[in-house]
Amino acid sequence: MNQIMRDVRYSLRQLAKAPGFTITAVLTLALGIGANAAIFTLVHAVLLRQLPVTDPSRLVRVGDRDDCCVNGGFPDENKYSLFAYDMYVHLRDHTPEFEQLAAMQSGIGDGSVTARRSSGEGSSAAIASRGEYVSGNYFLTFGLAPAAGRLMIPSDDAPAAPLVAVMGYNTWQRDYNLDPSIVGSTFVINAHPFTIVGVAPQGFFGDRLADATDYFLPFSAEPVLAPSSILHNHPANWVYLLGRTKEGTQLGPLQEKMSGEIRDWLNANVEMYKKTEYGKQQLGKTHTVLTPGGTGIANMAQEFSSGLHLLTGIAALVLLIACANIANLVLVRGLARRSETSIRMALGASRSTLIRQTLTESIVLALIGGAAGIGVAYAGVHALLTLAFSNDKNLPIHAAPSIPVLAFAFGISLLTGIIFGLAPAWITSHGEPAEALRGSGRSTKDGSSLVQRSLVILQAALSLVLLVGAGLLTRSLNRLEHQNFGIDTQHRVVIHLSPENAGYKLEQLHGLYADLEQKFHALPGVENVGLSLYTPLEGNNWGEGINIAGRPEPGPNENSGASWNRANPEYFEAIGQKLVRGRSFTDQDTETSRGVAVVNQAFVKKFFPKGEDPIGQHFGSDGPKSTMDNEIVGVMSDVVYNNPKEPIRAMYMRPLLQRGASGAAKPDYEIRTVYIGAIVLQFKGSDAGFESRVRQTLSSINPNLTLVHYESFGEQVGNQFSQERMIARLTLLFGLLALVLAAVGLYGVTSYTVARRTPEIGIRMALGAARGSVVAMVLRDALLQAGIGLAIGIPVALVCVRFVKAQLYQATGTDYTVLAGATLALALAATVAGLVPARRAASTDPVKALRSE
Repeated sequence: MNQIMRDVRYSLRQLAKAPGFTITAVLTLALGIGANAAIFTLVHAVLLRQLPVTDPSRLVRVGDRDDCCVNGGFPDENKYSLFAYDMYVHLRDHTPEFEQLAAMQSGIGDGSVTARRSSGEGSSAAIASRGEYVSGNYFLTFGLAPAAGRLMIPSDDAPAAPLVAVMGYNTWQRDYNLDPSIVGSTFVINAHPFTIVGVAPQGFFGDRLADATDYFLPFSAEPVLAPSSILHNHPANWVYLLGRTKEGTQLGPLQEKMSGEIRDWLNANVEMYKKTEYGKQQLGKTHTVLTPGGTGIANMAQEFSSGLHLLTGIAALVLLIACANIANLVLVRGLARRSETSIRMALGASRSTLIRQTLTESIVLALIGGAAGIGVAYAGVHALLTLAFSNDKNLPIHAAPSIPVLAFAFGISLLTGIIFGLAPAWITSHGEPAEALRGSGRSTKDGSSLVQRSLVILQAALSLVLLVGAGLLTRSLNRLEHQNFGIDTQHRVVIHLSPENAGYKLEQLHGLYADLEQKFHALPGVENVGLSLYTPLEGNNWGEGINIAGRPEPGPNENSGASWNRANPEYFEAIGQKLVRGRSFTDQDTETSRGVAVVNQAFVKKFFPKGEDPIGQHFGSDGPKSTMDNEIVGVMSDVVYNNPKEPIRAMYMRPLLQRGASGAAKPDYEIRTVYIGAIVLQFKGSDAGFESRVRQTLSSINPNLTLVHYESFGEQVGNQFSQERMIARLTLLFGLLALVLAAVGLYGVTSYTVARRTPEIGIRMALGAARGSVVAMVLRDALLQAGIGLAIGIPVALVCVRFVKAQLYQATGTDYTVLAGATLALALAATVAGLVPARRAASTDPVKALRSE
């Protein structure tokens, strides 16, 4: 230990004597290590972090997909990850292998509930909040203790139990300043009184990585709050399951047992599995998959997994380039100290001592760089969170370094110190003392030169790979953002609201919608007020199978699905959608008039591929009880509503309040769809101060009608590409950083080579060599190294493209434009890096050079 401390003190003294070298090396390492630590922070938080609960290793999720939010029909691959509530009750009661099996609502979002403290108890304004239905044993399953009051228990989830809720800790802190009187007080949630029985523990955000849940509500409250309940709707799958297994439980046998229980329940309770031969066939294949549940319902992990793994690989390449650069710097510095090393060896110092001291210096340097990298990582995570989760304000991801991140940074610093210090330590300790003391050094054809050149070639090759990747991702992002969405986003804002949460009954909606249109039209500059169930590219979709009148019922394997939406007459103008044929909606298309629909061009191509006239055709929902109560009266242009990477879906629009009778249980199903979720306002002039006027307008109609979310139409569209934008920008940043590091490495090697060949250059110039020939000689040597790097990097880049193809949009093959651009950028950087020392070599004074020799 004393020897190690002496080596550390010696290393610090040596680094202090060379501040230029030390600062350059520390900055280079800080960027490389900081980038990796920043990416690891996200990887740890999104992919690896366990829920803050008791013994998360025993938690098991039933399912492995991010299915959401209310699904029907046969699941993909006949694999259940989303369940009906009554199916959950059956599984809970028939699987004693679980200590507790809890259920939770799959689809939760901003504004899913509206809550305010009741009058007489410090009345407050209604706040659009995130509410989640959970089973009564939810908190017992996680083994949690309350921050205040008590948590929900099974009796709170019994039919006809008093309405209670548990408040999230963040909500208690943010909105009520940790007021202890909140416990036991009455809150009006979606126009119904609830008693707040307790507050969830600090640090517990819910069962998944998403914005923190504000209010946990028992499933028994769903029939009270919902305009049409799906709690006991057997075909409706809408809950996730997460359980805590008993000690010693084997997941394999349990998975088989649960799959069997699911088949038994479906056979007894869901018509589509009993009535048709196809349903019986699918029932035999139906199963579920048990997965580790310690990270919770990891939907976000599935969404961001590929992007984060890609960024991890890119950051690792940048660190490797930084290590190669530092290795070159350390090697040059070691060679400059060759005389000192030779003297020490001549005086009896062993090679092991010299190697140990050189490695110690490298590791000390790397640890200093790692400490600086923590600061870079802290700032980097802030930037990453802004890029990736700009709309998620309460995510449980923090930029502050955590113990795992600090351990990661320390470990990677230690590893880089060994990597970039090993070769220089070996080479400088294996010089011949006598030769070094005689000053022999004219030749550049030695081992150190070969190592230096190899490191430069490696840097050039890796830099090209990163530049090609950055170019491909940037071009893909540009194609995504500038595709034809079929809408006009200029001078338009989107308002999200929830009449359902404000307590409106079905019979009140006609008057509400008329008030909304009238009040918003009264605002200065408003031209169109578009009301709809949902809007393009907000992440929502309603869909069902279609049956065209006069045709056979679609077969079980036939793709007959179409998305659909509801809208008022002004909606199409409000979003900039064009009428192609027929007519749009009018004020005469009311809840009592004949059923009409407007379809998009993709709908016509899918269901009328032979050129039939769609106007006047009738269709209904796919199913044995279908009635053709939708008449096509118009065709609109295509609009991108869902995933912008996929082809536009067949879609039809219906008037806001029209309800048909087609399909099994259709009336109850349709009640939910007549409640609008969004308003698109088209206006003239600036939108400065517009949000406050919107809030005032909603409040003037009904104080409980709160603004859930407000943003420009352009922002809503742009937010669809936050992940792609983060990956493209970071890859470009890392690519440019790699290019700079490669150029610096090439400059360092060329400068060192010029310095060693100064006598030779002096002789050449004394014998008549022109300055231009000297410049060409040095530059040719530098470009040769870059050229070899390019020769290696181009095929490697072509191979690596396959790893990013999943992130690319409309990538049909090799993009030679990007490849040429990256090659040109690297060639220019190499030219600049080599030209500076080349010009210095051409300025050599032959007399001085020969005299020094």
